Amino acid sequence: MNRLIVIAGPTAVGKSALALRLAQQLDGEIISGDSMCVYRGLDIGTAKPSVSEQKIVPHHLIDIRRPTEPFSVVDFQQLAAVAIDEVNRRGKLPILVGGTGLYIQALLEGYQFNPTPITTLRDDAEPTDTLYERLNERDPLTAGRIHPNDRKRILRALEVITTENQPLSTDKAAQLQYDCLSFGLTMDRQALYHRIDQRVDQMVEQGLLAEIDAILTQGLTANATALQAIGYKEFIAAIQNNLPLEMAVEQVKMASRRYAKRQLTWFRRMSYLEWIELDSTSTMDMALDLILRRVAERYAIK
Repeated sequence: MNRLIVIAGPTAVGKSALALRLAQQLDGEIISGDSMCVYRGLDIGTAKPSVSEQKIVPHHLIDIRRPTEPFSVVDFQQLAAVAIDEVNRRGKLPILVGGTGLYIQALLEGYQFNPTPITTLRDDAEPTDTLYERLNERDPLTAGRIHPNDRKRILRALEVITTENQPLSTDKAAQLQYDCLSFGLTMDRQALYHRIDQRVDQMVEQGLLAEIDAILTQGLTANATALQAIGYKEFIAAIQNNLPLEMAVEQVKMASRRYAKRQLTWFRRMSYLEWIELDSTSTMDMALDLILRRVAERYAIK
């Protein structure tokens, strides 16, 4: 069974920085578990590892799609599995790092997704938020994995329930597909929210609006999958509706904080994660030391 280290947690908690240091210590390679880092050109708004960071440590599943191309959890499962196998074959440790809970859990637990096509409900005239509420009532697990505005996936989930009288996915005891050491990073909620706010301000200073303008020149519409990432959709809406920049910034901060809360809720359900609380007495250095000890114990690596 292939070895794998997992670093999960909410946005802005410090996952990427820890994973980079860990990979340097262990001669490892990083596999992105972020659904939006796959898109070329979405750099600032996704907090994608910089070019210099990618030169320090090999990274996988970054910049592998154009913003006009689709990318699904099934695509991620397949490509991540190949990358993990290749890194292991080279005698190195793969480190999966990210905050997209569905992607990470689907990979680790080997989710099998139902291939039923959308037919019955595709012309449903109900508003998307109404459809989402209906899905949440009938299959809250799947609803938690779908963005409330993702009408296509909401309809698909409802289709499966209607035609097969069963949810799109079913709960089962986790049977991990890898020889895993899995960690979740967290911190005091207010401290995390402060880091999120700082990150949003930095993204604006680094040129997020110019990045969005460059992406839109490629002919993407505002509802393209690649532009559903937090930070992009809010600023696009602000531009289209002539809203003040300050208002858009606050909307991005609020959406990011809400997303972090959902991420934590998701990851808390993954009982195999060992949680590391980052606070005034538990620094990133201490987190690194803890993980290195676990790696040495599990894989006999000194």
